[in-house]
Amino acid sequence: MINTLKKIFGFGPKINYAELVQQGAILLDVRSKGEFMGGHIKGAVNIPVENLKNNLDKLKDKNKPIITCCASGIRSASAKNILISNGYSHVYNGGGWSSLQSKIK
Repeated sequence: MINTLKKIFGFGPKINYAELVQQGAILLDVRSKGEFMGGHIKGAVNIPVENLKNNLDKLKDKNKPIITCCASGIRSASAKNILISNGYSHVYNGGGWSSLQSKIK
């Protein structure tokens, strides 16, 4: 159970987010449009988690790495699960966008 929770919330082996971004990973911010407009990581794609299932066509390459982020890591964990259940193979929960931003610089 603990390992499952760690996996869902992205607490597992250390992930080099900066390297993933350098390799072309998509930064997917799943906060609301208003939250996104209040500040976000440059280059991030905004698809609110509640709209993700209906906008998967915007994420065409299911083999391209995707890093999800939100305000705290809860919605990004949900987004990660949605993507994985729809066949995306390299999805990482980056957690809160502001802390993720410091990890990719």
